[in-house]
Amino acid sequence: MEGDDGALEWMRHNARRVAVAVLGGALIIVGVALLALPGPGMVVVAAGFAVLATEFPWAKSWLAAARRRARGAGDALRQRVRRAQD
Repeated sequence: MEGDDGALEWMRHNARRVAVAVLGGALIIVGVALLALPGPGMVVVAAGFAVLATEFPWAKSWLAAARRRARGAGDALRQRVRRAQD
């Protein structure tokens, strides 16, 4: 039953995509809520995009852009701290 194997694989792949979408979306929603509430909102949003990036290329590019911005912000903060110490 070769056709059944293909259908089963298709169902597994789509079930994984749906599970990743639901989990990643839920993490992003909770993270956005935590931006207004006490808690690590940005970390949870980043975790949501990291989960989504396992299946969706657009999420991978958004996550890479966020990492670049975070590195740039960290570098700028380090430069300010160095200037303040001098």
